[in-house]
Amino acid sequence: MNGRELHFHLAGINNQNFIMRDDETGSWWQQVTGEAIQGPLKGQHLKPVFHDELSFGLWKNEQPRGRVLKPDESAQRAGHYISPDWETKVSKLPVIALNVDGSLPPRTLVVGIALNGKAKAYPFDRLLKQNPVLDDVGGVPIAIVVGEDGKSVRAFARELDGRKLELFMKPAGSTRNLVDAETASEWDFTGTALSGALKGRQLKKIPALNDYWFDWKAYNPKTTIYDIGQH
Repeated sequence: MNGRELHFHLAGINNQNFIMRDDETGSWWQQVTGEAIQGPLKGQHLKPVFHDELSFGLWKNEQPRGRVLKPDESAQRAGHYISPDWETKVSKLPVIALNVDGSLPPRTLVVGIALNGKAKAYPFDRLLKQNPVLDDVGGVPIAIVVGEDGKSVRAFARELDGRKLELFMKPAGSTRNLVDAETASEWDFTGTALSGALKGRQLKKIPALNDYWFDWKAYNPKTTIYDIGQH
């Protein structure tokens, strides 16, 4: 931040979302937004870094030489890590949050997309039923695709050279690749064209956040919700 490296530790929870505290200034930061909400750096925003949320099996297949973060044994002995059943325990707690309407149950898992000042939530069960989902958010044509594991999700801008691509799941084959209606090129889960007129081209990845509905709604109060068959 402003040329200064910060070191963070967990400070608490706000609206059931992590709060981080930096050692250098003592400022408190909201994890989901990267905004400092208290302290000398209040109002500053950390620059987001693009990330994927994938199952380990799918990631390992794509990155066979990738490295895996190893738990810190001293921190483990000191009890600084959450218990393996933490997620199950927390899911049973009541949700107390602002700005949550009754459109979806609070703990509905959604994939959130925010582009050009517009936000949209895609309930995960609807993504499974209609894969891929083609839509437009903030004037950007996008495609949301669920991986072969049924858990990993990626979003892409489906426009190349000014042409909007209509993508659909390949009807047969050992892999669940996509095919575009315009050139019949075949695309894999990384957004790379494997064959056809567009072979070698790459679709731009769009940030997608796996989140609970109550949390996404709290930080994106004007969000809309995707319904099957909108496109």
